[in-house]
Amino acid sequence: MAGAEHEIERALTAVGEELQALLYHTSKEVLSALLKNPAFDESKLALLLTRKDLPAEMLEEVASRKSLLKSYAAKRGLIFHPRTPRLIGLRLIRELYVMDLVQLALSPAVSMELRRLAEEQLIARLPQLPLGQRITLARRGPGRVAGALLVQGHVQVLPLALNNPFLSESQILKALAREKVPTPVAQAIANHPKWSQSYNVRLALVRTPTAPLAIVLGFLPQLTVSDLRELTAPGIIPENLRRYLQAEVQRRIRSGREVGK
Repeated sequence: MAGAEHEIERALTAVGEELQALLYHTSKEVLSALLKNPAFDESKLALLLTRKDLPAEMLEEVASRKSLLKSYAAKRGLIFHPRTPRLIGLRLIRELYVMDLVQLALSPAVSMELRRLAEEQLIARLPQLPLGQRITLARRGPGRVAGALLVQGHVQVLPLALNNPFLSESQILKALAREKVPTPVAQAIANHPKWSQSYNVRLALVRTPTAPLAIVLGFLPQLTVSDLRELTAPGIIPENLRRYLQAEVQRRIRSGREVGK
């Protein structure tokens, strides 16, 4: 008992290398005492939070101390720590910088809930971000963020968002399902060497009034007759395009290639 009390006393007053060594102590009581040490500064706290074996109770204590949470490193360390209680992470995530939100959203070690919230934080901040940061996010941000940037249709951001390695077909389809798809967005997707080859994307582009007519007409021979017939129902696509689809259906019937009936 006397030995434990001695270690706690050391933790309250240690400096320099002695303090550094105590950061790796196994006793929760000793680590708790370190937090009260006047020499325990932001750099020591950041180092302490790199310990993956810290108990949740210790992380809760760090989060409860307002003086420690003045440090951005403390907030970041807590959010990225695998043992930080869920509610603490949810509370602090709103204070992360943009690129830390990106790292959090893409980290497989982080819970799906936190990753999703990090994406939502990034999407909510997009209107206020300078062009340079939006370009960076379009190039290597999470797929949902690239999708949100895609629909904005900015000439410098659009091609980068379409080439984002995390962008999924579902994000492309979501962009094309909007009530008013900007013409540059529809054109960029229709001309993209990867996304324009997807059957579902082609089908969505046919439904998109702002998609280039010449490219859309080139998609028609690859669509099934059942999809063509569905699209020719009144009110789905513009009347001039509808006539082309009806003609394609009749051509298939005459040629005996009624695939997908």
